[in-house]
Parts: sequence; C-alpha cells; structure tokens
Amino acid sequence: MKVFNFYAGPAILPEEVFKKASEAVLRYTKTGLSILEISHRSSEFVEIMEEAQSLAKDLLNVPEGYEVLFLQGGASTQFLMTAMNLVGKGVPAGFIDTGSWSSKAIKEARLFGEIEVLASSKEANYSYIPKDFHIPENLKYVHLTSNNTIFGTQFHDFPRTSAPLVADMSSDIFSRPIDVSRFGLLYAGAQKNMGPAGTTVVIVRDEFVQDPVREVPTMMNYTTHIAKSSMFNTPPVFAVYVSLLTLQWVKNSGGVVEIDKKNKVKADLLYETIDNSSLFYGPVRKEDRSRMNVVFLIRDERLSNSFLQACEDAGCIGVKGHRSVGGYRASIYNAMSPEGVERLSSVIQEFDQTHG
Repeated sequence: MKVFNFYAGPAILPEEVFKKASEAVLRYTKTGLSILEISHRSSEFVEIMEEAQSLAKDLLNVPEGYEVLFLQGGASTQFLMTAMNLVGKGVPAGFIDTGSWSSKAIKEARLFGEIEVLASSKEANYSYIPKDFHIPENLKYVHLTSNNTIFGTQFHDFPRTSAPLVADMSSDIFSRPIDVSRFGLLYAGAQKNMGPAGTTVVIVRDEFVQDPVREVPTMMNYTTHIAKSSMFNTPPVFAVYVSLLTLQWVKNSGGVVEIDKKNKVKADLLYETIDNSSLFYGPVRKEDRSRMNVVFLIRDERLSNSFLQACEDAGCIGVKGHRSVGGYRASIYNAMSPEGVERLSSVIQEFDQTHG
C-alpha cells in the first residue's frame, strides 16, 4: 500500500526528486564523487547554485534589481535578521499577527526597535486573516506570514501598503504566482515546498538592504551574502541541490500557474469533504482557508484516536494536528498527489458514515 505524507514539514517531495537526489548521493554526474562531498567552490556546485537562483527568478517572475539567496538558519533566523538590518530608532516596522510564526517574528523584531502590531486575529484563535486595518505611512516595511501551517489560514490577497512587504513564505512559496515587486524581501525555509531542511531562500530587492540601520555582524548582513552570491561561507550543498531538483520539477509541471490550479483542486476536494461531514468541521473562515494546510476538528473527541488510527491504516501519515491546537491537519503541498487527497477524503467519509 502506498503511504502518503501529510506532515507539515519536513514534508513531501516529488518521487523523481528523491530518485535523482539518491543517485547523486552515490555519484554526482561525472565527478566520481557524492554530492555530499563535492567542493562548494567547484564548477559543478557553482552551476547548481546559479541554476537554482535563476530558476527561482524565472518561476516567480522576479524583476530586475532583486537577488535570490540560499542561506542557513531557517525562517527563524530571518525573523531577527530582517529586523536587525532594517529596524532601528525612528525606523519602525509594522506586523500582522496571524499565528505562532508571526508572533515569533514580532518577538524577535522587538529586540531591535519600534514595532507596531497593525492587526491580529489572536482573539479568535487565529481563525481568520485580518482585513481593512489602518497602515501608517512611516513604516520601513510591513511583515506578514503568508500561510499559517498551525492554524490553517492563508493570505489570498496581500494588503496594499505604501511600505514594502516583507513575508515569511515558508509553507507556500512556489505554490502560486505572486507579484514580487510588492515585496522588499521574502523568505522561506525549504522544508515545506522546496527541498529538505537546511537552506532558506531569500528573495530581496538590492536597494532595500544596502544601508543597514546599524552595524550588523558580517554573517547577519544581507549585503555580505549578495556580494558573495550565497557563498560567503560553506553553503548547505545537498539542500541547495535538492531544492534545485524540486524547482526543475515545478518548471516541468507547468510552473507555478499550473501548480496553483492543481493545488486549488486538491484543497477544494478536501474542504468539501469536511464541510459535508456531520462529524468533522473546519474552524477557519472559508475565505481565509489555506490551500497548503487543511486544519479540521472532530465534534466527539472520544473518537479522535480511532480516526487517527483509521488514517494510518489507510496509509495517510501525519494527520494529527499541531500539539498547540490539537485536532487534525493535512498538509497538501505541491508534491501531494490528487490520489493522496482522494485517499484521505475517503477515510473521512467512511469514518463519518460509521460514527457520525
């Protein structure tokens, strides 16, 4: 029986990516060496890095004047790195609080300067995306988390601001088209939709970070990594390589426009199944539901463990919700096949018929 990975991350990747990556672990092209041991200064890896950067720009139609960086430290490091470079005395930033990850970003940014929380959905357990709130004119940037893996909400439209947007797009980058020109900087940990844990893609407008507001340690300064094309220090070679393979797969699948269409079909099927259930329900406002992380609850908690066992018996692994909120979560990233979503939908329907 085929097993489907619904974990939020490290997450599912395309089978062909696993195959090519495993072959490269034994021998990468004609080098006679494993991808794990080739020099990051070798022409082979320079080509990998350059192609990954070029493909990222191509897939998202990144305008001139932007750089694509592959860094380390995950999105959690970007929480503080963005603020360290950009927020200081008299240079405030605005934040939209939509869940755990945006709250962490706010906490880190407050260490460096004035932060204004423009809107929050905390009072409703982050079950919606705030809208129609006031955005001051004097902000350096407005930060948001585009998709909330724990609470299952997603920005389907980004707020209009005079300041550039800065976004954590860890769980939905390359899943849909976006207008990069509206962003001063966006970042994403690879381990949701792009590759294995170990690298973080940063897409940044050059002029946005050219003059940090304070003296910044070398490794935390964006200009350091722009100048060295992501190779100031030893980059995470394997993670960048697998990310390249995944970006190639996205390109060969029709790019983010086609991927977006497929993601919508998958999400619609699963949400329809939940909405038609008498036993399960979704806590998120329909207009703000995530297409990446489908969060749902059960009306009779006594049946919770039985449902999780039914999922595992059907080969649907990782459906248990985040420990902070409980319930269930099906992460249906780019590489999740329609077959996997259909399998989980069938489990929900059968369980509903038996116990509802």
